[in-house]
Amino acid sequence: MTVLDRQGRAVISDFSLHAAAGEIVGVVGPSGSGKSTLLRAILDALPTGLRRAEGTVCWEGRTILPGRAARRWRHRTAGIVGQDPAAALNPLQRVHSLVAEGTPDAPLAQRALDDLGLDSAQLWWRLPRQLSGGQAQRVALARALAGDPALLVLDEPTSGLDPDALELVMRAIAKRRGDGRSVTLLVSHDRDFVTRASDRVISFGQARTTTPPRTSQQRSAAPVFSASDLTISQGGTPLLQGSSVELFKHELVAVLGPSGCGKSTMLRTFAGLHAADAGELRWRGEPFPGQVEHRSRTQLRAVQFVAQDPAGALNPAHRVGTAIARAAQVLHGVSPAAARKRADELLRMVGLEGAAKRFPRELSGGQRQRVSIARALAAEPDVLLADEITSALDEATAHDVLDLLDRLRADGLAVLLVTHDRTVADRADRTLRLHQRSLLPTIPDRSEETRAR
Repeated sequence: MTVLDRQGRAVISDFSLHAAAGEIVGVVGPSGSGKSTLLRAILDALPTGLRRAEGTVCWEGRTILPGRAARRWRHRTAGIVGQDPAAALNPLQRVHSLVAEGTPDAPLAQRALDDLGLDSAQLWWRLPRQLSGGQAQRVALARALAGDPALLVLDEPTSGLDPDALELVMRAIAKRRGDGRSVTLLVSHDRDFVTRASDRVISFGQARTTTPPRTSQQRSAAPVFSASDLTISQGGTPLLQGSSVELFKHELVAVLGPSGCGKSTMLRTFAGLHAADAGELRWRGEPFPGQVEHRSRTQLRAVQFVAQDPAGALNPAHRVGTAIARAAQVLHGVSPAAARKRADELLRMVGLEGAAKRFPRELSGGQRQRVSIARALAAEPDVLLADEITSALDEATAHDVLDLLDRLRADGLAVLLVTHDRTVADRADRTLRLHQRSLLPTIPDRSEETRAR
């Protein structure tokens, strides 16, 4: 199979894949290497700007022709979990209705949710907006698994999941192994997960050398951002009660916790996108409005948020260079020419040189995530609120992004990073855990140790 872009450049060249009944085939590779494009090409669902130039798809000895025949085959045969499951869930359908698309059997639907570590009784009547990113990911997977499809296509199904949820997902996928009738195609940047979950692994692209974490910067005397006695709830469910956190210049603070515990909602509260029930936010010692519409341009510039779902955060009608330049121009007040130059610099810094004229739909999930990071950095913020920004990236690219943040922290940037990845958390100066509605420290404060020495 060969897939070309608008300019006739090969995105995938002369690739072949054969899968036996009952087999789980994994595909790994760096962000932007073409893993997701491969799945879309197989399903005849390539985005605008890409086309399948050569190759055929055969199922059970029958060639699947592009177009209407492929759409019918896809509908009848495939269960699909895309890279942005929240965007794929109908925002007007409740969880029970979404999973019922896979099976009308309510007990089976409930079991599919429970098998993935979701409390079906608690989530049954919730809407997608009331789910965390990890919960939405597993609801989408439960919907696909409940229908027991002959072809299961999973594009980055582990993004944003904590280690316990990962194990449950692996067990659910493993139940299909050796059944003699189904095929599972699994794409992920998480090589360890794919190796353990798959019967056979195919690699895209070349691995790159990663760099070790950098030395922590000395903590500043006063916090640049703080939240005091914060209480947060979501849909009537308390998530955080009376907790406080301080963030200092140069600091990277990681927040861990199980999927659905409220980590993302906490960041959205700091970003002014979710109203707290009680508590106070402060920036540079001054009261900081809790709602984004009440913040001045200077305050908007000072605290930037990178969401877990990059597809929903980027305007599909804007080229990525325009999106980044606009942020620099509006929030930092630079000229249009300087903004375009800054956009090009930031794209180069996040490893996307030459991508300024591309639309979000022409990028992989990991590339869109890096565009979101670049757009946030265009404002030259004091504080970066980062929600699972490495979850859609391969290990090498994730290290590159963290190295970039380390360089910016040397100039004073403070980063609050929500993650489920302990190796990412190990690079932080401090690590907090959201547990039973409280923020608790989990390891000694390395910046304090540095100062003591």
